[in-house]
Amino acid sequence: MLLALDIGNTNTVMGVWDSDKLVKHWRIGTVKQRSADELAMLVQQLLANVDLGFDHIKSAVLSCVVPPVEWIFVHMIKDYCGVDPLIVGPGIKTGLKIRYDNPKEVGADRIVNAVAALDIQKGPMIVVDFGTATTFDAIDSAGAYLGGAIAPGINISMEALFRQASKLPRVPFARPDSIIGRSTTGAMQSGLFFGYVGMVDEIIRRMSPELGGDVKILATGGLGKLISSASRYIKDVDTLLTLKGLRLIHERNCPRD
Repeated sequence: MLLALDIGNTNTVMGVWDSDKLVKHWRIGTVKQRSADELAMLVQQLLANVDLGFDHIKSAVLSCVVPPVEWIFVHMIKDYCGVDPLIVGPGIKTGLKIRYDNPKEVGADRIVNAVAALDIQKGPMIVVDFGTATTFDAIDSAGAYLGGAIAPGINISMEALFRQASKLPRVPFARPDSIIGRSTTGAMQSGLFFGYVGMVDEIIRRMSPELGGDVKILATGGLGKLISSASRYIKDVDTLLTLKGLRLIHERNCPRD
């Protein structure tokens, strides 16, 4: 079985693949202070819940945007699974043409998402990933990765509002019943939700003409479904996109595993 890990700034998404079948996936917090042994205990418990153990893991692949955490996961996989994980980065085979000024600057998660998106449908397309940062990745009709845009994630925006405005309370990010808030909570939810949807739609609107033709929009990430409920452009959401991309990249580099 293949252990796939997408290590983000806030959360880590972990999945176990049996060939092309996703057996189970989990979302855990990315904790910089956690040791490899502590991480192993957590992963072991999660695997045990589906009657699996470290001995079932025959290969592993990971993408990471948090360098201080990467080595912790690598050591955990080596020590407890007994395999060397494939790390998404420069030099590995992705099958993706990258037309970025400096390809080494592109986040591993953005490359993985693009690989998975192109396996689902042809370009031109925009992949929107709602994570700690919200990323917009443009893929042309020839299937080449062009670049995109990076915006603060909704949690970053909310935290900045709470910290800088002393009298404003913390509120959950949710779609309010009305754009006109009739309480402080309602007004904040309206501004946060519809303001964020507006930002997302405007970036998509401006990016689409540069790609030409019928541009498809595919979203992923924890808030993808909620944002898509009010977006003019986002209709398709795949919350497992990154895990699918990791499996594909592993297959292209380790076909015998």
